[in-house]
Amino acid sequence: MRTPSPDVDSPVGVTDGLVTLGPEAVRLRAALDAVFTGWASAADAADVLYPPLIRVADLARFDYFTNFPHLVLAATPVNTAAVAELPTHPAAPGTGLSGYQLGEAGFVLPSAACYNAYLSLSGTELDEPATFTTIAQCFRRETRYEGLRRLHGFTMREIIAIGDAETVKGHLSTHKALVLDFAAHLGLSLTTEVATDPFFDANGSRAVMQQMFPTKEEFVADGDLAIASVNYHRNFFGERADITYAGGEAHTSCVAFGIERWLHVLAGRFDGDWGAAEEAVRSFPRKTRTP
Repeated sequence: MRTPSPDVDSPVGVTDGLVTLGPEAVRLRAALDAVFTGWASAADAADVLYPPLIRVADLARFDYFTNFPHLVLAATPVNTAAVAELPTHPAAPGTGLSGYQLGEAGFVLPSAACYNAYLSLSGTELDEPATFTTIAQCFRRETRYEGLRRLHGFTMREIIAIGDAETVKGHLSTHKALVLDFAAHLGLSLTTEVATDPFFDANGSRAVMQQMFPTKEEFVADGDLAIASVNYHRNFFGERADITYAGGEAHTSCVAFGIERWLHVLAGRFDGDWGAAEEAVRSFPRKTRTP
């Protein structure tokens, strides 16, 4: 599916789930991210950029290939023994590489921004709770792609807290309120919906606890489009990545924002007036520190 992009000044062009943002959309994107990074700064979050790939063995520690096999996109080298049969110009639309033309994949493309944050702290004993923010290009194999709503490659901003249960749950409460305040300021009608966290075995003790205290809540626009979420992982990543705090397995939580989905709902809210959307975002009062 293709959304036409006639020239470089067009706000958005999407082809096969891959997006090009023109100047107006880039400015709105920057304004949005300034709000989110402002919240991160108020929470004393360290600003970190992580590698663009993740080792297969590392993601396996998180049961990723059990829970999300349908999303996986691997970074696979070309089999140089088959180089004579690799595509050449002109290649037909939809041309791909077959399995025999590829080598073994030791890395995958991330589908969320936070995995590398936990992996970077593997084997660490924290003396005090830690907060990080990061932004990443994320990738997911989907059954279909739909404009800015559902992309092959997209941008995710996250604000991550690691420490004791009370601290990381407070992190989510603070940012849940900020998201709802921001949405009200923009005139967006969001619903908050509880989602199931697939990291927890349905038959395990964490899943039972999840029924008592939701671990994932999504902020939904247009009836079915999650544009942000708050996620409490309990001690799952602390256990699997061997991160400890105060003598026990660290608890973790994260707040995640799908940047292109925000662009989509704002374009709709302001009837395609990207400048008005940017002005509304930039007029949101900034807080210097979260409680």
